[in-house]
Amino acid sequence: MGTGRWRKPLLLLSALVLSAKLGHFQRWEGFQEKPMSKKNMNSTLTFFIQSYNNASNDTYSYRVQKLIRSQMQLTTGVEYIVTVKIGRTKCKRNDSSSSSCPLQSKKLRKSLICESLIYTVPWINYFQLWNNSCVEA
Repeated sequence: MGTGRWRKPLLLLSALVLSAKLGHFQRWEGFQEKPMSKKNMNSTLTFFIQSYNNASNDTYSYRVQKLIRSQMQLTTGVEYIVTVKIGRTKCKRNDSSSSSCPLQSKKLRKSLICESLIYTVPWINYFQLWNNSCVEA
């Protein structure tokens, strides 16, 4: 009775140790320069620009012009540090078609470089903007 009770946990522990020795666990140490998958990039950047536009006091909406840099870190989900160039569009903030709006030209033109920390759990479509800072481009 005493030895049977420890057999399964011991077997599980042995399997974990063997897997670790064989290199099946990748160790992540901080943020890594890794390209985002197209699906994750689109959903993450869409979330970012919607969050930015919702928090902005500008009359016009912005859209992402260019992904400059992407870093990721695995935690309980995926954390991304993204650096993007965004530009002011000709559409008002409450216009639903802002993703296809042309950029402003001449005197209303405005571009920003934003660095943001975004936490996501992509398999349940969950996003949270943890930090964002933008400067004029």
